Amino acid sequence: MAAMDVFLDRLDPDMCVVTAAADGERAGCLVGFSSQCSIRPVRYAVWISDVNRTFRVARSADVLAVHLLARGQRETAELFGGLSGDDADKFRRVRWREAYGGAPVLEDAEAWFVGRVVARMPGGDHVGFVLEPVEWGGRAKTADGPLLRLADARTIRPGHPVD
Repeated sequence: MAAMDVFLDRLDPDMCVVTAAADGERAGCLVGFSSQCSIRPVRYAVWISDVNRTFRVARSADVLAVHLLARGQRETAELFGGLSGDDADKFRRVRWREAYGGAPVLEDAEAWFVGRVVARMPGGDHVGFVLEPVEWGGRAKTADGPLLRLADARTIRPGHPVD
């Protein structure tokens, strides 16, 4: 195992579901690469695989919604991580509503925000979207326990091809 693999295997970031709407289409996917990237002004970055449908919709979207899930919401994680929007309408299987800028917000998420896309940047096989939060909501921190993390989602087989 390479030294970088040893480092990466020790990480266990929170997972999130990112949703987008543009040109009459909705999409969403499970994302493992995301982080706050600025304090003042507050900015958050999400990285979306360039081979999935969510990327194709997000690249035309003005806003994206980012959702945190509790560990008990694995079914939602499997839906957005294990199915491709090319094959299934994921939004028919969850409660959602339209929020700021038409962004689809998952109503059962632990916490969420809608962010205006202020920058897009390539980063290998993912594209980073830097977001300026403009609307947010969620439950109290202790509502459904710990957040879903990478270790909880490792067995979800991606709904799109990976190398």
